[in-house]
Amino acid sequence: MKPILAIALAITTTSPIMAQSSQELNFLSGLSDGRDLRTMLPSYLNAKAGRLLEERRQKIAGFSGKADIENRRRYIREKMIEALGGLPERAPLNARVVGTVEHEDYRVEKIIFESQPRSYVTANLYLPKQGKPPYPAILFPLGHESGAKAHEAWQYLLISFAKKGFVALTWDPVGQGERVQIWDDDLGGSKLVQSTIEHTILGIQCLLVGDNLARYTIWDGMRALDYLLSRPEVDPKRVGCTGNSGGGTHTAYLSALDDRIQVAAPSCFLTSWERLLATIGPQDAEQCLPPWIADGLDHPDFVHAFAPKPYLMLSAIRDFFSISGARSTYAEAAKVYALLGARDKVSMFEADDGHGYSKPRRLASYRWFSRWLKGIDEEQTEPDVAIATEEELYCTKTGQVATSLGGETVFSLNKRRFDEVKAKSRFNGAEDVRRFVGFEKRQDPPAVHPFGVLQRSGYRIEKLVYESEPGMRIPSLLYLPDTPGGRKPAAIYVHGAGKAAAHSDIEDLVKGGLMVLSIDARGMGETRSISDEGASGWSRYFGDFESTMTGMLTGKPLVAMRAEDVSRGVDVLAGRPEVDAERITAFGYGAGAVPVLYAAAFDPRIRKVALERMLLSYEAVVSGRIHQGVFENAVRGALRHYDLPDLVRWLSPRPVRIVDAVDPVGRLIPVAEVSQGYSRAGGNVGVVRREPNTGAVSLYRDLL
Repeated sequence: MKPILAIALAITTTSPIMAQSSQELNFLSGLSDGRDLRTMLPSYLNAKAGRLLEERRQKIAGFSGKADIENRRRYIREKMIEALGGLPERAPLNARVVGTVEHEDYRVEKIIFESQPRSYVTANLYLPKQGKPPYPAILFPLGHESGAKAHEAWQYLLISFAKKGFVALTWDPVGQGERVQIWDDDLGGSKLVQSTIEHTILGIQCLLVGDNLARYTIWDGMRALDYLLSRPEVDPKRVGCTGNSGGGTHTAYLSALDDRIQVAAPSCFLTSWERLLATIGPQDAEQCLPPWIADGLDHPDFVHAFAPKPYLMLSAIRDFFSISGARSTYAEAAKVYALLGARDKVSMFEADDGHGYSKPRRLASYRWFSRWLKGIDEEQTEPDVAIATEEELYCTKTGQVATSLGGETVFSLNKRRFDEVKAKSRFNGAEDVRRFVGFEKRQDPPAVHPFGVLQRSGYRIEKLVYESEPGMRIPSLLYLPDTPGGRKPAAIYVHGAGKAAAHSDIEDLVKGGLMVLSIDARGMGETRSISDEGASGWSRYFGDFESTMTGMLTGKPLVAMRAEDVSRGVDVLAGRPEVDAERITAFGYGAGAVPVLYAAAFDPRIRKVALERMLLSYEAVVSGRIHQGVFENAVRGALRHYDLPDLVRWLSPRPVRIVDAVDPVGRLIPVAEVSQGYSRAGGNVGVVRREPNTGAVSLYRDLL
């Protein structure tokens, strides 16, 4: 018999008979009852977010004065710091000027400083030559545009600020410009090409440790501000912050957290989470601070944390960040500022254009900062500027920290963080994990809806849907052998590619006398909300990123929700008169293995467990430079308390079979290495390799 993966691929490429079988097994396709399955998971998560956001709105609507807002400010900062995982300790900046570009009325200094020891940051400082110091200053975090600090729109702003008598500092963000984190010598660039993919690869590693990528990017900004304020040309009482897109994100972050910033103007970022989820969804890892929504927070809270200091929202009517969300955020912020007697210090500027720091918004920002930092309230113009090349603004000899200086990366810093925190708060058992991930065991029997029967030689397949919880329907196939007799042993099977992909192995198990319920846990098979065709780009690395991140933002990881689906499937099996409820086994394959492991850890009715092509461990994810296909099974902060081998250990004395475990990029790991990784799990674990043409009955004979 072929391995399951080969069968799964063959279903779509071989004979019409096989294709017809696949269509029968994915039985809801084309039926009116199944038309909304592809949107079921995001709709469920968005509805949950909506309820949390409405509770937040009601709380904010009850504010009556300064004390409420002061308490809110403290709460926002506390929850932001918690989401980040705390901030690093300050160490010497070791800043140095490595070059200067002179112009008639301003100069650009090329700076390298260390935000953490040997974590090198490349920056450009724009200094006016006219006027008299100390000058007001602008901290300028960057977005994701190509060229990083040399991007043309940024240079227009930075040069114009210098010509208008401001000192302005910008720096290359993590993963951009001269600070590519996952460098590839052969490519001469990032191994992952897109900066947002690099951000999110690193961000998932940080989340597993209980931190956030923004812990590092925000800290770079705070250390950049340290450097800016160390310059004698700068008036420390007149400091503003502005940036666009990802730079707008960090303007919001930094202004909410750092009291040294007196004026803020984020561009093309602020909207609302309600509108984000309804439109483009959660963005890359640095722009999401789980469990933000579960903590009762939204975009207006960035503004509230800054009140009553001057705050300008710069928005684009045709931006992909929803303008209606931006308007609702501004309306709430205006009420808060009014309560503080500072209504004139918050404003919103809209331009009828798209995403970017376009000229209308640049002019509005010059006017805003001139008003509040220089006391000049007048219409602004933009001077002529000479745009430098990226190479002219390089701070390193090669144009890359990785090849010029080496030093630390977010990957290496996060790995060290893992080493620091992993032994501090270890869980004692699966019950601790259950509470941590929010797994809920329901007591009521699930509603089950039949959708017909397929008769096969020696067995039949009942097509059914059960409700894991209100609004969450799980398409399933119940395989029943025709063998006579009393109650039979049974199994639940979760294949990461969906219930149809498991058919070949399940058929073998059923002919061996086992009843099997094969399910599409939420977000799998017929309920998958994204297409993985082509297996390239974002979905290749992160799978259903939006649903997974929304789950984290609203307080429960997707893997825990899927584990609940598995446990409810056990309810279905245990309720069948043909099933011996004392002999239920759970099989998990690929992306379905980790949810099965969690379900078994929380549900003692699962007496035996088989895990095939399962991720070796969470530790392997933070120990390898890149990963793919692991995010849907990630749990924020797991590595502070436990890892997958701990879950296996806590299943003892129930037997567990681990077959063909894989590393974070999906490659098979040698049996000896897997055995070593699970050595602490005890004698209940068997680690094996599936040989070619080995059927499920032969492979799992001792579990059946």
